[in-house]
Amino acid sequence: MSAQIPVKDITPTQAKVEVVDLYANREKIYTRSFTGIFRNLRMLGGAALFLLYFGTVWLTWNGRQAVWWNLPERKFHIFGATYWPQDFVLLSALLIIAAFGLFFITVFAGRVWCGYTCPQSVFTWVFMWAEKVTEGDRNQRMKLDKAPMTSQKFLRKLAKHGIWVGVSLVTAITFVGYFTPIRELIPELFTLQAGGWALFWVGFFTLATYGNAGYLREQVCIYMCPYARFQSVMFDQDTLIVSYDPRRGEQRGPRKRDADYKAEGLGDCIDCKMCVHVCPTGIDIRDGLQVECIGCAACIDACDSIMEKMNYPKGLISYTTEHNLSGQKTQLVRPRLIGYAIALLAMFCVFAWAIADRSLVELDVLKDRVLYRENEEGRIENVYTLKIMNKAQHEVTYLIEADGLDGLVYEGKREIKALAGEILSLPVELSIEPEKLPSSANEISFRLHSVDNPSIKTDADSRFIGPSVR
Repeated sequence: MSAQIPVKDITPTQAKVEVVDLYANREKIYTRSFTGIFRNLRMLGGAALFLLYFGTVWLTWNGRQAVWWNLPERKFHIFGATYWPQDFVLLSALLIIAAFGLFFITVFAGRVWCGYTCPQSVFTWVFMWAEKVTEGDRNQRMKLDKAPMTSQKFLRKLAKHGIWVGVSLVTAITFVGYFTPIRELIPELFTLQAGGWALFWVGFFTLATYGNAGYLREQVCIYMCPYARFQSVMFDQDTLIVSYDPRRGEQRGPRKRDADYKAEGLGDCIDCKMCVHVCPTGIDIRDGLQVECIGCAACIDACDSIMEKMNYPKGLISYTTEHNLSGQKTQLVRPRLIGYAIALLAMFCVFAWAIADRSLVELDVLKDRVLYRENEEGRIENVYTLKIMNKAQHEVTYLIEADGLDGLVYEGKREIKALAGEILSLPVELSIEPEKLPSSANEISFRLHSVDNPSIKTDADSRFIGPSVR
């Protein structure tokens, strides 16, 4: 009988694979109404911003809209000043200053911009107010969403969305009103005579406001806003943050109002979850500092109201620093903060000087493609086209001069009038005797100044071309 080689089945058994879902479905946040000092501050700040945004567009200045960015004519009117595309470097400087201002306030006080003045946050609070007045407070809204559709539910939802659309439409019309005079835009919209672009942008910003503040809400702050990502780099242990004090609050647990909770080993936190219910981003601040926290201090107001009812000291959740929480001293003045302050002050001073020193006239010199020519008198001529832009808001008479070469003769109109905002094109000729040319290419300068106001002046360099000098 032949021997057989034993066979062993080594086929691996199918391992149980655990599927990890990297995407979590969004859970709708139902915020609860509350009162408190920080809520009042936020309402005052929001009211001031709304007044600035919705009110400025209606102001007038010298018979026109005070703030009007006239894109077709490329004129940007801001009260008594008119800016042109050539002045966009000032806009860039202003944006840089705003960025450094945001850096400064972030190092000092965290995300107070997000919590109090960011348009996304401000409009989200307005839309949440609309939910409250139409659908009720947190528990009522939760029950309403779970209930089957009835006529009452339909009317409540319709009223909420009606307010949302109304706020979004007014916001969009106001925004477009900064580019198209609003006193003309509104009648044209309601009479269906508005242009296609005006209708498009009003519709676009209506949908954007409706979607961002009505549906996306905290998703914008958590996932779409880049500030939420890089602000943590700017924090240090002395930055003011909204934080829960675990040394005082733990252990958490419910208790009767007059109970000796210390004997039971409990802290001041009664685990009522009010801080979670009022948070617009749905986080639990007791879990520590989180990227989702926008620093709105809603949890501080809610917690302080509970502490007051329980006759406990306020401040279980407060604006504090990591050093303060660990029992160390907070350093409000520190090198990084000083550095941002110095840079911000320097840039602001330079910007103010640039605004004050901004020329109200611009001069461009275009050399003719014919390098030079000899006239009947044997003089060498060069032809130029002067582009003169009057940035002033009134008519100005300018005097034109040219120099740079001895014996240079200006042939053309020396005095010219330009209306407010007018751009003129003026051909001029310069001539000189050949023997007075030091070289074939010579630097010259055109000078322009106002006859009535010598402070309105500018100059532009060009070249005078002649034959080769041997």
